[in-house]
Amino acid sequence: MPDALNYQSRLLEYSSGQDPIAMQGEMPGLLAELVAGVPFEKLAARPAPAKWAISEILAHLAEDELTTSWRYRQMIESPGIALPGFDQDLWARLGDYKTWAPEDSLGMFRLLREANLRMLARLTPEEWDAHGVHGERGPMTVRTLCRHMAGHDRNHLEQIRRILGKTE
Repeated sequence: MPDALNYQSRLLEYSSGQDPIAMQGEMPGLLAELVAGVPFEKLAARPAPAKWAISEILAHLAEDELTTSWRYRQMIESPGIALPGFDQDLWARLGDYKTWAPEDSLGMFRLLREANLRMLARLTPEEWDAHGVHGERGPMTVRTLCRHMAGHDRNHLEQIRRILGKTE
């Protein structure tokens, strides 16, 4: 459990003192800019045998946004709902992430993110406080999930920057 706590702390640190909605809104553009002009071979190369390639990270972000879309809406519709986690490595295998074209992943991510941001912009204070119980992270509100996703974005953005040797 210490690794999970460290991961959660790191994600919260990424979004500390920042607007998580603004952070989420800029992510599709930041990703597109970061990988623009990078040859597919480099995007598809794994930095280590057990580590995802950039193209796989992009596919993960797209499918995770799909999951997050469902979670937001379920918490609002059914407060207190159980929110199961998912095995990201199984999803990567089942989804064959290694074959996804980066532009397809970025397109799916952008469209789902825009839909989520449109929904978040319309929420009432009560809806922001709607909650669910995540199978791995415990109780969370729409607000805390929004902040989590902003940190999750930054975590993967920094991961891609490291792989490309473009750390800031």
